[in-house]
Amino acid sequence: MTMIRPELSAWAKRWSEVLAGLAIVLFGLWALQANDRFFQFLAGLVVVVGLATAFIGWRRLRFRRAGVAPGIVQVVEGQISYFGPDSGGFMPLREIVELHLIEDGTHWLLISDQDASLEIPVAATGGEVLFDAFAHLPGLRMQSVLTALNDPEPAHRQALWLHPSRQARFLQMR
Repeated sequence: MTMIRPELSAWAKRWSEVLAGLAIVLFGLWALQANDRFFQFLAGLVVVVGLATAFIGWRRLRFRRAGVAPGIVQVVEGQISYFGPDSGGFMPLREIVELHLIEDGTHWLLISDQDASLEIPVAATGGEVLFDAFAHLPGLRMQSVLTALNDPEPAHRQALWLHPSRQARFLQMR
């Protein structure tokens, strides 16, 4: 029998990165009371690291989706894997040339340079690892991804990112 209510445990797990960052900030502020300038400098660095950790945790928190969708997502050595009940696949991160949010914001659509595609439900188990994977795409603004995810009236298909080589081709076609 656990001593912590399941709702509180789920809340703490969801907010764990933000809470850890804030705990680091509090430790750094406490350490600023030192009389030595060197230790005060180190404490200032700890505060900055804590603030950065809390900020990144906040962005990841906004990326996670409530609810459960079928399938499991993994990112191992630069390869995104999706294991679903009816579909699935693999796509190396370096081969992704387009990233879309489709089906009213419930699925990611990844398109490779060979025009292969991979659909991943946003709320699939382990889907939060895609935050760090998408951050490696050159020129992708994570703020635009977070805005699209939290849009109350999403478009049916929304292009979030195109590889620079595809952008040039897209502009030529217009």
